[in-house]
Amino acid sequence: MSTTVTRVFDLLQHSLEKFPQEAFLTDKATGKWRSFSTQQFCEAVDSLSKGLLGLGVTKGSKVAVMSANRIEWNITDFAISQIGAFQVPLYPTLPEHDVNFILRDAGVSVVFAATADLHAKIAQAGVEGLQIYTFDAAPGLKNWETLAAQGRDVSADLQQLRNAVTPEDVLTLIYTSGTTGTPKGVMLTHNNLVQNFLNSAIILPAGIRTALSFLPLSHIFERMVIYLYIYSGISVAYAESMDTIVADIQYTKPDVFTTVPRLLEKVYDKIMEKGKALSGAKRGIFFWSLALANAFDFRKGRWYDLRLALARKLVFKKWQEALGGNIRAIISGGAALNPKLARIFWAAGLPVFEGYGLTETSPVIAVNRPDETMFGTVGPALNGVEIKIAADGEILTRGHHIMKGYYNRPELTAEALDAEGWFHTGDIGELVDQKYLKITDRKKEMFKTAGGKYVAPQLLENKFKESPLIEQVMVIGENRKFPSALIVPAFEALKNWCAKKGISYQNSAQIIANEQVKARYEELIADYNKEFGRWEQVKQIILLPKEWSIEGGELTPKLSLKRKVILEKNKANIEKLYEDAERSKGAANH
Repeated sequence: MSTTVTRVFDLLQHSLEKFPQEAFLTDKATGKWRSFSTQQFCEAVDSLSKGLLGLGVTKGSKVAVMSANRIEWNITDFAISQIGAFQVPLYPTLPEHDVNFILRDAGVSVVFAATADLHAKIAQAGVEGLQIYTFDAAPGLKNWETLAAQGRDVSADLQQLRNAVTPEDVLTLIYTSGTTGTPKGVMLTHNNLVQNFLNSAIILPAGIRTALSFLPLSHIFERMVIYLYIYSGISVAYAESMDTIVADIQYTKPDVFTTVPRLLEKVYDKIMEKGKALSGAKRGIFFWSLALANAFDFRKGRWYDLRLALARKLVFKKWQEALGGNIRAIISGGAALNPKLARIFWAAGLPVFEGYGLTETSPVIAVNRPDETMFGTVGPALNGVEIKIAADGEILTRGHHIMKGYYNRPELTAEALDAEGWFHTGDIGELVDQKYLKITDRKKEMFKTAGGKYVAPQLLENKFKESPLIEQVMVIGENRKFPSALIVPAFEALKNWCAKKGISYQNSAQIIANEQVKARYEELIADYNKEFGRWEQVKQIILLPKEWSIEGGELTPKLSLKRKVILEKNKANIEKLYEDAERSKGAANH
């Protein structure tokens, strides 16, 4: 009798029975590629579970993991969950004050840290009685392998402990930093995740065998997808780092990977740079193929399909080869995907399935899939998931995917979950054809100008980011007479543009002060503005010399803008911009 997966750790027995593999998981965390077979992985998990029991970890204990993606992340995850403890993921980039808060708020007793540096970061929190183990061997520090070896001598009935865990028990406690406020611990159950990956399996076309992973496992999106891969018998390889993705794709030649839209935008920008450098017939064929891709739809007719087949052979085959040559699906989440980009990748034979969700919804609410994709939307709801649009446009959802609540925060849980079980997402959207969910903005990020008009900044920002010269952008204008934008240029692309124009490029601070450069960005924004109403058009811009980052405090770990932080850091420049505009208007009236 085969195993029925009702709790996340049931995936291990399921894998042993249905998909035993030599390369269950692969990574390059130790400097060279290594793999664990399904059998090796399961044995390591059981040994570590017993090691944790020897430390006094029991059902309901909190065990944290602070690491980039690697095999040990998954070993600890399963070892923690199958004895009924709560796994608490910590982003390696978290600031110390957030680390301190989470360790204390969750009551963490054991932490696994990837490196000696992360060990030091956790130790600085000064949490009494906290036991820390590293993944990398380091002099004087306790190592996870030692704990696993000790576990082999611990007498414990793991099956009895597994049997004591129910599908409704908490699997993980994930702290969402959010864009403002104190981190909140989201309690997700085994059933939340199991139902999410079982019902998300529809997005995977048949024949997928290998996956590359580079988005952080600390985020629920990638973690759920890894469970989905394991459930589907797909071998997973972890990229060495975000900087080595191109080489890692060529080495692993995956059938599928997950991504955030920004990475696809960068891939597209690089392809466009190469296309523009072509000449003669090759250039003509490239831009003919691109025009064809821009018009892609699923029912264009035989004449279009014949031309697209030719374009794929002449041009788009090279795009596929750049991504390893085997891609059958790309799963996009975390932010809005430009519909134009989705069309072009689909036309190139690289189907992108965009989905939507939050940590609190474990995470998928809706997703496009092979037989049901509508560009500009995040697809239909998952099976078992309900979606409702509130009177003010907010997206509400309920079903098997909704969290158990916020840990130790009943008042916040009551705010997010109403009496009828609807979770209030904080996002604004609509249902196209009463089926396909379209996200238009964050409820809390919409602002009202001094003239009383509402502006949805994300719509403008997503449009502006179509330009290869714009890396990051934030539209502002709360209680102001007009919207403005803070823009971080894509400095490599800007450097190439300056070289063509004969403009001296010394550094980022110098170049954003150049009048020709400022004029070019003003032209770009003026051009994109044409698609928007007069009240929401951006009238003024500020160019910034440094990219926003997690380390700098301007981005959340999932790369969302921390708008209040960015506003505060640029307060003086913003005030000057509006004061200068007021003075110019006053002078013009005299």
